[in-house]
Amino acid sequence: MTEPTEYLCLTLLAEPGETEAAFRSRLTALWSRMLKTLPAEYERVYSEATAFEREGGTVARRYMIDPEVLGVLLPLLASCGIAHLPLDPDDLYSKAEASSNEWFQLEH
Repeated sequence: MTEPTEYLCLTLLAEPGETEAAFRSRLTALWSRMLKTLPAEYERVYSEATAFEREGGTVARRYMIDPEVLGVLLPLLASCGIAHLPLDPDDLYSKAEASSNEWFQLEH
């Protein structure tokens, strides 16, 4: 498996009114599930924003991912009840952008 040279920015959204702590817990469950059931695909999730943000009044968290993992990740998100902002497949980021100081690389 070769390392991608470009990444998509995936923004995951909390439920309306959900607290940051509750959303963090659901994200931990999501990534733990993916790590256990789809470890090779989990490795394609490159980095996570260093902080939660607000998107349209709800808590959000951004991730830089290999575009090739979308086919597996999107159904997993749906099964976990985690919404995301629409993705533009042409809006790609370099490895340098995905590893700037506002991101931290996930341990694999």
